[in-house]
Amino acid sequence: MYIDTQNRLSVFLILSLLFLLLSSGCTGRNGAAPDKSAPAGSGNPVMIEEVSAADAARDAAKAQAAGIAAALDDRQLAAQVIISGIDGKERLTPDMKVLLSECPAGGIMLFRYNLDTGNGAVQGLIAESAALINIPPFIAVDHEGGSVNRFRPGVADLPPAASYWEMALNEGRDSVIARINADSFNSGIAINNLGVNLNLAPVAEYLNDDNRDFLESRSYGPDPAFTAAAAAAFIAGMEQAGVLCAVKHFPGSAGTDPHHFPSVLRGDREALAELAAPFAVLIRGGQARAIMVSHSAVPALDDGNIASLSPLVMGNWLRHELGFEGIIICDDFSMTSAAKKDLRPEMAVVQSISAGADMVLVWPPDLRKTHRAILAALDDGILSRERLREAAGRIIFEKIRLGLFYDE
Repeated sequence: MYIDTQNRLSVFLILSLLFLLLSSGCTGRNGAAPDKSAPAGSGNPVMIEEVSAADAARDAAKAQAAGIAAALDDRQLAAQVIISGIDGKERLTPDMKVLLSECPAGGIMLFRYNLDTGNGAVQGLIAESAALINIPPFIAVDHEGGSVNRFRPGVADLPPAASYWEMALNEGRDSVIARINADSFNSGIAINNLGVNLNLAPVAEYLNDDNRDFLESRSYGPDPAFTAAAAAAFIAGMEQAGVLCAVKHFPGSAGTDPHHFPSVLRGDREALAELAAPFAVLIRGGQARAIMVSHSAVPALDDGNIASLSPLVMGNWLRHELGFEGIIICDDFSMTSAAKKDLRPEMAVVQSISAGADMVLVWPPDLRKTHRAILAALDDGILSRERLREAAGRIIFEKIRLGLFYDE
């Protein structure tokens, strides 16, 4: 944990409490709806007061996060942008303890082999991992529902996304959106009680002929508007339960499984904008605080790099055109679709961060060499400290917002 003084801790606690305003919408005192009887154009004093307080809290938290990032030494700074898988079930392996001590990763990724045990053992594994890291880590998992569920049956079950689209066709959309929100909240409570605070979900890609073979039941269906509304409801439920969501896979996927086969988005810029429409809606609405970028090739924008290595996709399009201010996450670069014969996975991580990514997933065997590659890139000037501090600032800001800084 990184807390210099009790005064700093107090600031974190105050900011975390105030920051709840940001996710509660524009409400009046005690959660009441704003007074709509106020004269047009006069504004609602209560609403303005609380929005101003939320803005102030957000700005203060961002400044605090930037200050913490600026104070990190290179070892901690390079580690903060890594989400690493871990070896061990119930307890970390000895080698994994050494790895996390050397590289205090900004996030820990859990898979079925870590979670196929009792809840108490899962909590113990998470606590053991976090104890080796001075800045509270994200504890991440893929928990979309349906087939993408890393937990034992009955722990935090969610139906597949496609089932909600089928319900909407028969029951009406509003009731189904409310159900998604409730299901997500209940599942979020269950996983947060275990220690999970980052969910690499939901999928915000609407189903089409290009991605159908890959996504199948993981998509909320063929309607972009319903997909955006369903993803927003899922995110809101998880957020209420204390879990940050990483929406995926921007700007889209194609083919079969991009973990094993190349994914190429063939459309022109107009087609790409249509493909990414649900993401744009989530960004404008403020629901998207983290986005996972795909390893898809996007030749209409960048004919030399896949999306997760492209400053034109992550910087120009996602950041500047769509206005996304949150965390950009990229999947493991040892995946076949991301692999390049002339670019080792650890160097792909360096290129990805330079291009605009804030966090990258790695497997335990790649943790040490990825960390060292980032440090070497800093020393050689290939990767700037300003870029790395910017990424770490975004990460730490979300950790403050989630209340991960606490008194022990």
